[in-house]
Amino acid sequence: MLTVENTLEWLALFNQAIQTNQAQLSALDTPIGDGDHGHNMARGMTAVTEVLADKAPTDVPAILKLTAMNLITKVGGAAGPLYGTAFLEMAKKSAETLEIAPLLSAGLAGVEKRGHATVGEKTLIDVWQPVIAQLEQGPLTAEAVTTAVEATAALRATKGRASYLGERSIGHVDPGAASSGYLFTTMLEAGINHD
Repeated sequence: MLTVENTLEWLALFNQAIQTNQAQLSALDTPIGDGDHGHNMARGMTAVTEVLADKAPTDVPAILKLTAMNLITKVGGAAGPLYGTAFLEMAKKSAETLEIAPLLSAGLAGVEKRGHATVGEKTLIDVWQPVIAQLEQGPLTAEAVTTAVEATAALRATKGRASYLGERSIGHVDPGAASSGYLFTTMLEAGINHD
């Protein structure tokens, strides 16, 4: 279940993971995208961290909404609208429940609608969907997150810039899937898991 404390801790840990792995995320994006995913995400999470420190929101919906708005405005490429939409839908859902599985499900539904994508198209959805499925059954493990991220390497991209490569997109981990992996492993580090 999300609380103000563990949500802020989660986002702080996610920011650290993105900053630490910025070069690696951009390297993943180089063969199949614009090569800037890590840089874009780092810029966005820096903005999120600054606004949360400045505004000091006192409830979970406000934290999620501030996160969403800053990701939408500060992260370039497809990642900004997708991550921003996910957090915006989570913010809306958090008015009803603070349990993580339904919150993430709402986020995923937003991403699917915004990106017109589904499972198997080599996008961040290929990590979100199995993670949520696991959370609905019981506790999530870091190993399950890693497995979902690595599984995107075998997929052929049919969405976004990577889709232009066709078969040559196979063998590369999707950068959005990789950053989503950090989102979920840091969620676990913050103590957020199956309720």
